[in-house]
Amino acid sequence: MAITSCLSEFSLPELFQFLDQGSKTGLLTLRFLTENQEKRVRHVLLHQGRIVAVTNRLDHQCLLAMIVQRGWISPEVLREQVNRCPANIPIGLYLKTQSFLQPEQLRLLFHAQVLRQVCGLFRLREARFKFDTKATLPTTEMTGLSLSATEATLMGLRVLRDWVLLANKLPEPTSALSRVVIGKRHLRLDSLEGQVWQRSNGSISLNTMATQLKQPIEIIQQTAFRLISVGLVQEVPMMTAASRSKAMAEDVLEPVAAGTNHGRKEDNGSEVSPSFMQNLLGFLRSSK
Repeated sequence: MAITSCLSEFSLPELFQFLDQGSKTGLLTLRFLTENQEKRVRHVLLHQGRIVAVTNRLDHQCLLAMIVQRGWISPEVLREQVNRCPANIPIGLYLKTQSFLQPEQLRLLFHAQVLRQVCGLFRLREARFKFDTKATLPTTEMTGLSLSATEATLMGLRVLRDWVLLANKLPEPTSALSRVVIGKRHLRLDSLEGQVWQRSNGSISLNTMATQLKQPIEIIQQTAFRLISVGLVQEVPMMTAASRSKAMAEDVLEPVAAGTNHGRKEDNGSEVSPSFMQNLLGFLRSSK
């Protein structure tokens, strides 16, 4: 199955959330124009919602070329090892087990091949994308390392400088945040993200957070958007003291029976926000 759309209809954070939550495997291709109107393409290889490689061509030679360019393995030896590598084993992992590459070299390759490339994708103003679930993923482009699409979103949004395209998706300054994930987080947050997370109890508006944390409201909105995009919090109307008391009373009077799903949840127990479901439905409609 192939799904096509464009980033103006379905943003990259939303797309990555869909791919990660659905544990999707396939090839994501993005086609775009540079500022000089040059046509460019990026291919993102995903396995069960995790990014395993990013390339700019599909000749299965990008990672191998990086290894040769760094002088780590000669072309002749590398060609021989590629022929010996089992078809289902990432070439980077195989070269490490054969002592041709060290773990630190694999990390450097992954940083150049995936981390740097993924962060650049979040700066795209416009792009057409296609996600093909039936595409063959070449193991000659894989280091053996991977990054979840959710982690990629957090990294990409942290380094984003131009938020114009996402401005209409930022939470309202008068809204509050409510935690979706209860208990231990599965993502490592930076200092400001952690402080906003701690205040995400449904009763503190973003305006108030900005005052408390001595940050511009735009920075707090962007930080909140990052937390929303990776499924840690959701935007909610600010809960007043009266509404909190009423909600507590209703919880006491109407307990939820054990085993009953209170709101739609994913397998990990995190609620899917209404805005995400609305965008997902639009995404699926656009792919028909």
